[in-house]
Amino acid sequence: MPYNEKLADRIREALMDTPKVKEKVMFSGVAFMVNDKICITVGPDRIMCRIDPAIHDQLLEERACRPMIMKGREYKGYIVVNEEDVQRKAELDYWIGLCLDFNPMAKSSKKKKSANRKK
Repeated sequence: MPYNEKLADRIREALMDTPKVKEKVMFSGVAFMVNDKICITVGPDRIMCRIDPAIHDQLLEERACRPMIMKGREYKGYIVVNEEDVQRKAELDYWIGLCLDFNPMAKSSKKKKSANRKK
């Protein structure tokens, strides 16, 4: 199932003034990369937010969200939020704000070129 274009458009609009944003198709959806790091993704009926792992458990207790689980493993610092839980602009802005707050501290998965390459 393709990603939700309407939800992706809302995120594009919210990130319009954010520098260094790129879109990349992945995870059966579209990922919004900020500073070459995954920030937020959109799937068919949900968003996945990359947030500070230190607030992960607190958010699960206080908000309508769930942990991201892939291949039976829970990924701390990645939260899934259903589309119906971000209907209002303020709700979506809250999650985007958490993602952008954590982005400068997030590790990049971008591969670095080896300094010891053979000639």
